[in-house]
Amino acid sequence: MIGIAFTGSGKTLVFVLPMIMLALQEEIMMPVVPGEGPFGLVVCPSRELARQTYEVVEQFLKPLREAGYPELRPLLCIGGMDMRSQVDVVKKGVHIVVATPGRLKDLLAKKKMNLDSCRYLTLDEADRLVDLGFEDDIREVFDHFKAQRQTLLFSATMPTKIQNFSRSALVKPVIVNVGRAGAANLDVIQEVEYVKQEAKIVYLLECLQKTPPPVLVFCENKADVDDIHEYLLMKGVEAVAVHGGKDQEEREYAIAAFKSGKKDVLVATDIASKGLDFPDIQHVINYDMPAEIENYVHRIGRTGRCGKTGIATTFINKNQSETTLLDLKHLLQEAKQRIPPVLADLIDPTEENDEITGKTGVKGCAYCGGLGHRIRDCPKFEHQKSMAIANTRKDYFGSGGYRGEI
Repeated sequence: MIGIAFTGSGKTLVFVLPMIMLALQEEIMMPVVPGEGPFGLVVCPSRELARQTYEVVEQFLKPLREAGYPELRPLLCIGGMDMRSQVDVVKKGVHIVVATPGRLKDLLAKKKMNLDSCRYLTLDEADRLVDLGFEDDIREVFDHFKAQRQTLLFSATMPTKIQNFSRSALVKPVIVNVGRAGAANLDVIQEVEYVKQEAKIVYLLECLQKTPPPVLVFCENKADVDDIHEYLLMKGVEAVAVHGGKDQEEREYAIAAFKSGKKDVLVATDIASKGLDFPDIQHVINYDMPAEIENYVHRIGRTGRCGKTGIATTFINKNQSETTLLDLKHLLQEAKQRIPPVLADLIDPTEENDEITGKTGVKGCAYCGGLGHRIRDCPKFEHQKSMAIANTRKDYFGSGGYRGEI
């Protein structure tokens, strides 16, 4: 099954409940013996999302235990944590595993865990898993399955690359689509402002006044996250930061402090944009407009969850490519939001291509799903092509590349 629904619509619930039911049924029919399991496996692109999903599983298992049902053992299998404690849980026998691809591959390769009895596999935020280069790791995990399995892919955006992956990984999948794949959540008010690069950090303080905390600030790179975090602390703002360069303890502390309301602002890279659910966030600020429109959709989807409304403020300037800005303009039009003059003045080449849309039935880009350009101008497609060329060069000349030796 492929499940596509807008951010904050409750996708986690859709795959967690059937997995618990399956594990419970298996445990009642034939209890797990030491070293056996899991029956259900969830693969997530980031450690933060894996932990959040694990906590959702725990939340449902607690009342089951209290009601006298057999005990089900879940396992959080992520990097940055002691592998020995994870192996100890597997030795007792485990029912449900929530994992990131790297650590999962390690455990399977070292034969510390097997997927012989696993029948239920979920790839959460599947597009991100494939985008981050985990595709080969996931195919490797597929090879460890012995019995028939049910595979589910869930995401808010499904570009063509992921659809191609799902065609090769799934058998005749049922596609459940709530709204257009890649459309923005309509509960979010999107505001786009033109801010010069050097004025951004000062203007950020003004934007924080718009709504009461908590507020999420997204940046493209780690250095900006650290700079903004430091600047906000100097200005007396209770802020924490998260990016891939920080160690696991720091990351967990930052997310926990922000979720519990001890800290008012979380500054993060895209690591926090996929799947994470922060209660009562009213405001998301995009310090940088991401190069790919689907990342924008995921970022603004951290607010306006579960029927609540929220605001997303995005800073744009001359540094963004016209292709990205056109995609943004179309997304705002689709969600019936106010379009700032700087975007309204952009000449839109897709408007001249209405006849192509009529003939192909595809609006915008067939590759990434952006509405403001065609595949020939797609930045993501260009990036994939250059990556493929770089990889073939590595195959020919080794990892050092070609250095021109004779």
